[in-house]
Formats: sequence, structure tokens, C-alpha cells
Amino acid sequence: MTTQGPGLHTHVLDTLGLEIAAGEHRPGQVLRTDELARRFDVSRTVVREVVRVLESMHLVESRRRVGVTVQPTEAWNVYDPQVIRWRLAGADRPRQLRSLTVLRSAIEPVAAGLAARNATPEQCAALTECALGMVATSRGQQLEGYLEHDIAFHRIVLNASGNEMFARLGDVVAEVLAGRTHHQVMFEDPDPAAVTLHVRLAEAVREGDTVAAERLTKEIAVGALHELDVLAP
Repeated sequence: MTTQGPGLHTHVLDTLGLEIAAGEHRPGQVLRTDELARRFDVSRTVVREVVRVLESMHLVESRRRVGVTVQPTEAWNVYDPQVIRWRLAGADRPRQLRSLTVLRSAIEPVAAGLAARNATPEQCAALTECALGMVATSRGQQLEGYLEHDIAFHRIVLNASGNEMFARLGDVVAEVLAGRTHHQVMFEDPDPAAVTLHVRLAEAVREGDTVAAERLTKEIAVGALHELDVLAP
């Protein structure tokens, strides 16, 4: 007897997504809808819904009379937050984290410089509040609280840049920060120097100092890469 429901849809999607991201299904491999339905004991409707989601991420391609074909990594939407999450859960995590952190180091300093020029008073106040929240949660293994403030901080910087392309990368940055925390690829207590840099960055944005904002963001990125070198060589 097949079963279906939102929970099953999520389970099948996460399982297949994780397997494809981990390379358990090689590019060109064909997955049959009927076989997937039997494997997960779900209806073909659930499988088709899952395939549509995977296809929207370009992890697979579905063709009539062919089946569901796994696509090469180059075809994937590597900016999709769910794809990032699946890749960070696999053995390729160190390389993926480094790749994403290098991306951040190229983009966020420019975004911070623009934020120093364009941020509204409300955004400056929110940025300061997040920085102080990071200070308050940086001790005593309050990593989830720290993560929440850290993600919010970087989202504000990207949004305050005034560039909609940078703003759309907020989910990517959020997944990188969450992945580092949940997979223990950061120090047990956040680096005090990194916390201080965030406080100073909030001040630079509030004061409209574009040069300092860019420099401080670069220093944050360098620190993040150093952590990766130590914890995920």
C-alpha cells in the first residue's frame, strides 16, 4: 500500500537530493518513477512532484519514454539554498564551504561599501542590534543564538547595499553560515576578533565610511577562510 503526504514528499526529496549531491547517482544515470515509488513506498504522484522540484534545481531532467536522468554538477543551480544544504551534508563539504566563502569574500566587501553609502537609519540600527546580539551570544556555547544574529547581520548588509542582485544572495550566505555551525566547522566559541569586526563594521556602515566597511568585511572573510583551513583542511 502506497502512502503520501507533505512529510513523505519532504523525506523523498531530501533523500534523493542528498544522494545526488553526494554522487551516489552518477550523471547520466536514469531513475525510474515506478522504481522510486516502490523504494519509498509512495505514490507515483509524490515521486512526480519530487522530480519536478529536483528538475527546477537542474539536478535531474525528466523526459517521456526515457525517465529521470541525473544531470552533471555543471548543470545544477548551485545557488539554490537547498542544493547548498545537500552539498554541505556530504563528504565534499570542505571544498564546498571554501568555494562559497571565496564567493562571499568577493561580493560582501563591495556590498558593505555600498551599504555604508545607502543604508537607511533603520537598517543601521538593525545592524547595530545584530552586532550587539552577536557579542551577547558569543560566549557560553550559544551557537544557535549567535547564528541567528550573524545571518541577520549579513542579510542586512546585502539588502542595505541597494543592489537587488546582492540582496538575493542572502539565502546563500545564510546556508553557508548555518552549514558551518551545524557541521561543526567553526570554533566552539566564535572568534572574539570576528565578533569585534562585526561591531566595527556596523559602526562603519552607520558612519558612512565606505573604505572601512569594505576593509572590515574583507578581514571577516579572511578570518572565515582561516577557520576553514584549521577545521576543514
